[in-house]
Amino acid sequence: MDYILLFFGFVLVVGGIIGSFLPIVPGPPTGWLGLLLLNLTDKITADWTFLGITFTVALVVFMLDYVIPAITTKKFGGSKYGVWGSTIGLIVGLLFTPVGMILGLFLGAFIGELINDTKDVKKAIKASLGSVLGFFLSTGIKFVVSLVFLGYFIKIVIAYKTSFF
Repeated sequence: MDYILLFFGFVLVVGGIIGSFLPIVPGPPTGWLGLLLLNLTDKITADWTFLGITFTVALVVFMLDYVIPAITTKKFGGSKYGVWGSTIGLIVGLLFTPVGMILGLFLGAFIGELINDTKDVKKAIKASLGSVLGFFLSTGIKFVVSLVFLGYFIKIVIAYKTSFF
C-alpha cells in the first residue's frame, strides 16, 4: 500500500506542476495532495505542522490565482467584461497550444472590453495586456510553489529511502 501511495503522491505532485499552466487543474492544491499521500504512508512519520503550513500556502495561492488576473486587468483599466472575456479566451485557447492560451487570453479580454466600451480600442488593448500580465504573474507563483512541493516530496523520500527501498 505504501508504494501505491508513494506512486500516486508523486503523480499528484508532478500534476501540480502541470496544473500551474492549465486552468482546469488546480496546481498547488494537487501538489499538496501528493504531499499528503506521501505522509500517509506507514514508512513516514507524518508531519502535520508541515502539512498544515503547505495546505495554507496551497489554498492562498489557489485563491490568488483568481484574484491576480482580475486585479491586473482592472489596474490596466479593464472591466468585468474584460475579466470574463480573458477567462473564456483562455479556456478556448487551451485547444491551441500554449501560444493559443496566451492569444486567447488577450483576444478574450480585448473582445470583452470592446463589448463593454466599443469606442476605446486603446483602452481595450491596455486592459488586455493587464490580463496577460496577471496570467503570467499568477502562473509563475503557482509554478514556483508547485516546484517547492516537488522538492519537499523528493527531500522526504530521500530522507526515508531506507524505509522504502
